[in-house]
Amino acid sequence: MLQNVSSTIEHINTELRKVIVGQDEVIEQVLVALLAEGHALVEGVPGTAKTLLVKTLARIIGADFSRIQFTPDLMPSDITGTNVFNTATSVFSLRRGPVFTDILLADEINRTPPKTQAALLEAMEERQVTIDGEVHPLSPLFIVLATENPIEYEGTYPLPEAQLDRFLLKIIIDYPSAEEEARIVAAWDEGFNARRLDQVDIHPLPEADAIPHCRAEVRRTRMEPGVQNYVVQIIRRTREHPAVAYGASPRAAVALLLCSKALAAMRGREFATPDDVRDIARATLRHRLTLRAEAELDGATADSVITDILNTVEVPR
Repeated sequence: MLQNVSSTIEHINTELRKVIVGQDEVIEQVLVALLAEGHALVEGVPGTAKTLLVKTLARIIGADFSRIQFTPDLMPSDITGTNVFNTATSVFSLRRGPVFTDILLADEINRTPPKTQAALLEAMEERQVTIDGEVHPLSPLFIVLATENPIEYEGTYPLPEAQLDRFLLKIIIDYPSAEEEARIVAAWDEGFNARRLDQVDIHPLPEADAIPHCRAEVRRTRMEPGVQNYVVQIIRRTREHPAVAYGASPRAAVALLLCSKALAAMRGREFATPDDVRDIARATLRHRLTLRAEAELDGATADSVITDILNTVEVPR
């Protein structure tokens, strides 16, 4: 059955390559979040195809797509929806917000106040929203892909640790290489236009339930006790590292387990290995560590701390 996961991922990758140049690691991590049923925080400067990647992915997998541009005046009801009184029938009816979708792109999520950011907490954790005391379930496919601009902090509201911890991954999009940027320019010169995505010959997945089937295979992927202990030791070491004020939580250990299993399934294996854990550890943990101020002044980063931990924790054989 894992052949189905591999063939599905290969199809998605092939179609994404028609639009996205380079960014192999970014695409892999987004697909890990999708298969592990988690959410991802995507950080990158404007113009690095964050929105284009998410829109193209939704089209390939046949998912509904909504985009929210987060602004300082955005209200919680603008995300979840609200009950509206119908004067003709004298009853209230639910006007659903953009959260009722499969893939939600939360663009520049740190530009809206904490009250509005918190409107996503229930949706992200429980796949439901409560409006006027009534619970409304969300799509089984529902995931949030939120973006942040790392270079502009004026007028922003940093996400609180409790909300950061609900993102399965934090994905960093960097500038393309010189060769990749040349390919992007050449593609636009030949007529490609990201604003006319419907004109690109993209083939959706042939089976509408391909992603739920892949998720089921990921859940059946196993991790041996020795590798499980490796995950635990990495997480516990984040709490003991001298550069870290607050380390990763038990939720981070579960996240590392789930992401490693998803990566293993994507690679065609029925079991996760230490290599899977190491390959996804930075994206899983970088947003869950709070560094000491003196360590940051000395040039330490979350990624450098995680690398140090990976180099010191004994790898099971």
